[in-house]
Amino acid sequence: MNFYLIVLGSGPGGYVAAIRGAQLGMNVAVVEKSELGGICLNWGCIPTKALLKSAQVFNYMKHSEDYGIEIDGNAIPNFSKVIERSRDIANNMSKGIEFLFKKNKISVFNGFGTLKPNKTILVKSENGQEEEITGNHIILATGARSKQMEGFKQDGKNIIGYKEALSLEKLPQSMAVIGSGAIGTELAFFYNSMGTEVSLIEFMPNITPLEDEEVSKQLGRSLKKAGIKIMTKTSVNKVDISDGLCTIHYTDKKGENSMEAEVVLSAVGVVSNIENIGLEEIGVKTEKGKVLVDDFYKTNIEGVYAIGDIIPGPALAHVASAEAITCVEKIAGINPPKVDYNNIPSCVYSVPEVASVGITEQYAKDKGIDYKIGKFPFIASGKAASAGNKDGFVKLIFDAGTDELLGAHFVGDNIAEMISEMVVLKKLKGKGKDLIKSIHPHPSLSESIMEAAAAAHNEVIHL
Repeated sequence: MNFYLIVLGSGPGGYVAAIRGAQLGMNVAVVEKSELGGICLNWGCIPTKALLKSAQVFNYMKHSEDYGIEIDGNAIPNFSKVIERSRDIANNMSKGIEFLFKKNKISVFNGFGTLKPNKTILVKSENGQEEEITGNHIILATGARSKQMEGFKQDGKNIIGYKEALSLEKLPQSMAVIGSGAIGTELAFFYNSMGTEVSLIEFMPNITPLEDEEVSKQLGRSLKKAGIKIMTKTSVNKVDISDGLCTIHYTDKKGENSMEAEVVLSAVGVVSNIENIGLEEIGVKTEKGKVLVDDFYKTNIEGVYAIGDIIPGPALAHVASAEAITCVEKIAGINPPKVDYNNIPSCVYSVPEVASVGITEQYAKDKGIDYKIGKFPFIASGKAASAGNKDGFVKLIFDAGTDELLGAHFVGDNIAEMISEMVVLKKLKGKGKDLIKSIHPHPSLSESIMEAAAAAHNEVIHL
């Protein structure tokens, strides 16, 4: 069976590539070994946000008297129902992808796909049946999985990854989270909110180490205030398991030490799914566990492309989707612009949230960039005060000469929804003065962006 386009994988890169291809008149097939929607939709982005919403609601109930609301009795989380809600949302979203595929007349082949010569993919189903399909163009979008580490390899029970963390049968009394990227930080916040004693362990000097230092430190203070034990500059050497209890051996500035936890969550990163998919057989070039591609995601093999977590670059769902559209449009001859990797938003959906785009202040210093900073704290925001959480701030970095926006860094409640304004401004090479003269609604958290820009020009009103 021949198709114009075959997509291997149906995550946020794969399903977007398939739908865009169908929109452009291509006969499209998708090969998927598991649930439609991939890890992000089924075991990542979406179900974690459902868990975080439950945590947020529970936190509101615990602090209801701060809002003048008295609750008769204690609010108690039903952990199994919290997990069930999350799984139901993920399942419904996966069904949504199935509907979109049917709507766009996309053929789905359930099974593990392996590249073969002559633009062929061998699909092997769970029951062992095999089928070959061919395509004029093949896009590899096989995503990534939780990274295994020597000394504390995941066993799915005592030492778990993000997938198990989203479907535990009971709430653990204690948990050590190793790694404080988005996955580790979000799940640390969730389990702490539910009542688990949580320790967040990070090798680098600050949690969320890729974020601006001021943002990371503010997030650390807020999570400490919420009851999470923050352990930075700490390396985990090994984890021993005895009688269902984990002993974490670690090294920090005081030397070697150990601690106990019922469960260890390993959140030290992801590794690309490029094994056993036929790359070597047809000669696709890889380097350091990533498929090598050009600016429009073409590999060294004619007609074979790769996008998402299996190529160099940020492993983010929205990046994979952007790469998918660019790749398919290039195949269709539309000649789209290249993806701008200097203008990629990043978010952490804990409470407080973190959102950023562009360069950090440390990067500007290291590169000798002449810059100016505008900062506005939420303690001066009427909307933040009304909402009941004044932790956090907006920090903007501008070129000192041109006033062009170079970076934006937010930490606070519900601020992830605000970062898109910065992405658009940066794309349009907007300036601080543009923000100052753009009227923002009052009261809103977003007006803090306008105030931060004004602060960079010594024009801020509410500080």
